[in-house]
Amino acid sequence: MFRTITAFLSGLVLAACSGGSDGAKEALAAVEAGAVLIDVRSAEEYAGGHLPASLNIPHPQIVAGVADLAVDKSTPIVLYCRSGNRSGIATKSLEDAGYSNVMNAGAYGALQTEWNGAL
Repeated sequence: MFRTITAFLSGLVLAACSGGSDGAKEALAAVEAGAVLIDVRSAEEYAGGHLPASLNIPHPQIVAGVADLAVDKSTPIVLYCRSGNRSGIATKSLEDAGYSNVMNAGAYGALQTEWNGAL
């Protein structure tokens, strides 16, 4: 049991440490390949700055908002927010609704730094 818990915690630490720019690069590649890019922050936050080509659908409305876009449930979707928390919640909501290709790209600031001028 101790080994299982230790292995699980080690996996969490490695996952948390490996996100960084690799995750941002992976998200950028997905967007460049045609993924739908969605900022799940509030309209006010979005108005204060957002990634080019992103749509704004606040996380509490994510499932209805994506359905309104008539996006096929297998279409790649990349989500981001201020810290990655709300985009994580939105990712789970979309997955629970049957969307099969959803990526939580994490924090806007990290993405903005990585993608500066790329989009």
